[in-house]
Amino acid sequence: MTIAIRKTLLHVETTLIEGGRTAPVPLKMIAAAAVLKNPWAGRGFVEDLKPEIAEVAPELGALLTGMILEAAGGGDKVEGYGKAAIVGLDGEVEHASALIHTLRFGNHYRSAVGAKSYLAFCNTRGGANAPVMIPLMDKNDEGRRSHYLTIHFAIPDAPAADEIVVALGASIGGRPHHRIGDRYQDLKDLGNDLNNPASV
Repeated sequence: MTIAIRKTLLHVETTLIEGGRTAPVPLKMIAAAAVLKNPWAGRGFVEDLKPEIAEVAPELGALLTGMILEAAGGGDKVEGYGKAAIVGLDGEVEHASALIHTLRFGNHYRSAVGAKSYLAFCNTRGGANAPVMIPLMDKNDEGRRSHYLTIHFAIPDAPAADEIVVALGASIGGRPHHRIGDRYQDLKDLGNDLNNPASV
């Protein structure tokens, strides 16, 4: 089986002003997406998805990782990362999940950017122009809330009913004026509250 990619798309968004204030460092978010024929479409219920995963996922991972790295200027520039897939209406959510929830896909990206944390993800079913939502988190620190971001875009003609949209996302920087602290401060504060019931 040959992977049938109809088109690819690169989405780049740069935030210069947030909350009425100039961003000290502009936030750049990048998404690379591929629209491909669903390898399981029209075949009824397929019990074993592994053969297609092994054939399709590595090629997709390499392709989309390369697009992200080129747009970002290298893997060292990437700070936040994530992944997403949308399966067309003739497919199962399991088909979308199959192509992104495998090390054959994610390890290309993880290795290229030197990441330690897992890839945040979203997998859904929808029609053409369905929103592509890619949640992001810091590639090395799941508790760093400044990099809890979401890339949001749509492809007007995809996915068709027998297609899947697969995407990777990246951020260069975090939210421009982040001020809610990190998860670790919450844990510390909650620990203090539990040790001092009068403050709860």
